[in-house]
Amino acid sequence: MIKVSEQAKKKVIALMSEDGYDASIDYVRVGVKSGGCSGLSYDLKFDNQKLENDKVFEDNGVKIIVDKKSFLYLVGTTLEYSGGLNGSGFVFNNPNANRTCGCGESFSL
Repeated sequence: MIKVSEQAKKKVIALMSEDGYDASIDYVRVGVKSGGCSGLSYDLKFDNQKLENDKVFEDNGVKIIVDKKSFLYLVGTTLEYSGGLNGSGFVFNNPNANRTCGCGESFSL
C-alpha cells in the first residue's frame, strides 16, 4: 500500500484539476525507473486509464495506480508534499530505500 499525507492530497487534487483530471475518478500513477544519482528514480504523473498489470490503492481520497514491478520498490511508501524554503515538491518517504540522494528524487535498495 502507498499512503498519501494530507498536504500531498491537497496538492494532488489542485494539480489534477489544473491539468483537467478529476481526482474523484482519475489516478496518480506512481512508478520507479532506472536513473538518478542513486540508481533508481521516482516517476509521478496523472492518468485516467488502469492497465492490466496495475495495482490500485486509495488513501486519503487519492486513487493511486502502480505497475507490479514498481510496487515491489514502493510498498509502504508515503507520498508527502513539501513547500518549504528549500523548494517545493512531492517527497517519497520510502522505508525500502537504503540510500537516497540529496534531492530525494532517487534511491537505491
